[in-house]
Amino acid sequence: MAKKMKTHSGAKKRFKLLKSGKVKRGQAGMRHLLSHKSSKRKRHLGDHVMVNPANMLQMRRQLVF
Repeated sequence: MAKKMKTHSGAKKRFKLLKSGKVKRGQAGMRHLLSHKSSKRKRHLGDHVMVNPANMLQMRRQLVF
């Protein structure tokens, strides 16, 4: 009997699977050392972006459900 497939617990906290099949992720660079970064840079880093298609196979394996 095969083992049950489980969602990677770290991935489910960091990524969101959309209805279209794409995966949304946050961007790095907003935790510390923010004083020298411009407001525009910080504003854009706060946005969410889609996972690159080259990494979608790994995401599919981690986000089973």
